[in-house]
Amino acid sequence: MQEDESYEIFPLGDQALTVCWGNRLSDAANREVGKGVARFNQAPFPGMRELVPAYTSLTIYYDPLYIRQHLAPAKTAYTYVCEQVKRILNQPVQITTASSRLIRIPVCYDPQLVPDQEHLLTYTGVRTEELIQWHTERTYRVYMMGFLPGFAYMGEVDERIRMPRKKQPVPAAAGSVGIAGIQTGIYPLASPGGWNIIGLTPVRLFDKNRKDPCLLSAGDSVQFFPIDKYEFAHY
Repeated sequence: MQEDESYEIFPLGDQALTVCWGNRLSDAANREVGKGVARFNQAPFPGMRELVPAYTSLTIYYDPLYIRQHLAPAKTAYTYVCEQVKRILNQPVQITTASSRLIRIPVCYDPQLVPDQEHLLTYTGVRTEELIQWHTERTYRVYMMGFLPGFAYMGEVDERIRMPRKKQPVPAAAGSVGIAGIQTGIYPLASPGGWNIIGLTPVRLFDKNRKDPCLLSAGDSVQFFPIDKYEFAHY
């Protein structure tokens, strides 16, 4: 089998390495990360501890002591893990339906509920109706999870409603839907943040009492749909 040259591998300390599919955010690179996660979950190598996916990279943590003592006494643990990683990445992968879910999330775009909408409209020159249309007509990919429990980095938003992050973080309510550059996201908890808030969802993105506390996962697809203030209050 011919070795895939589309990625690079480099060490991350003495207990981890990172596989990188490029340094530019793209849907194609993020899908390679997702396939990498699926491969290692389906066929983990001995000594593997944890997988940490990001936008275009996958960090793999391993137990160097176990590897040197039981698996590769004549090699460094890093050399052994590199060999295993290349072998696994060149294996076929089975992507199940559950690993690429489509989740629809209601959002209220009423300006009385969201503090930043007027500023975004002024910055972009669009109307409220256009903002809602362009934000809801796309299906967004969850690139990665981070920042807060249940916070999903999603993209890419329509170029007509893109807006840079705020210079200083300000408080954001739980359920706040924001835009930062080419990405959109939802604050699962009340928190300071620098994203421009354009809507509010009544859906709980993080609930510690659920079997799966986080509603979204890396690789999911998300569609927003608009609701009014009455629907928001009675959701």
